[in-house]
Amino acid sequence: MTDAIERGLRKSPSRGPHGSDGFAIHNTTSCIDGEKTEPAGAGFGCTADAACIGIGEINRLYRTLALVTPDNHPRTARLLASGTRRTAQKVIEEAGEVALEAVKHSRNGIMRESADLLYHLVALWHRAGIDPDEIWTEMHRRAELLGIAEKLPKSHNRNVQRKSAARAGAVGRTTNAE
Repeated sequence: MTDAIERGLRKSPSRGPHGSDGFAIHNTTSCIDGEKTEPAGAGFGCTADAACIGIGEINRLYRTLALVTPDNHPRTARLLASGTRRTAQKVIEEAGEVALEAVKHSRNGIMRESADLLYHLVALWHRAGIDPDEIWTEMHRRAELLGIAEKLPKSHNRNVQRKSAARAGAVGRTTNAE
C-alpha cells in the first residue's frame, strides 16, 4: 500500500490548494430538498450548515441496511452476506484509495473515495451491531476529554480498556453471585 502511495506521489503533479482539483474549502449549505433541518447528531456540536446531510445520511444508510435484499440492492446484499472479514477488507481498500487520491491532490477523487469508505465503514458497523449513535457518543466523549474528537493517546486507550475490562469482570462476578 505504501509503495502505491509513493508511486502516486511521483506521478502526480502537485496542484495544491489553488489548483483546479485542489483542496480549497468551499462553503456549502445545501441540504436535501433545500430544507435546513437539524441533523441527527446535531447535539454533538454539529451545525446545520456543516452536517445537514452528513450524519443524517450515515444514519439513514445504517437504518436502510436492515432492509436490503438481493432484489432491491444486489451489491449491498452481497457485501452484507460476505462476512466481517470481507467487509473489513473493503474498509482497508477504500481507505487506501482515499489516501491515493489525496497524494494526487484530487479533491473530487477524495470525495468519491471517502463516500465509498464511509459506505463500507457503515456496513462494518452494521455487521458488528454498532449503531452510528454509539460512534457519535464516543466522538463527543473524546471532544469533551481532549477538546477535539481526535484519536486517544495510547496510554489513555490502555487505561480505558483496563477500566472497561475491570467493570465487565465486576459485573460478571456480581451477576454470577446472585
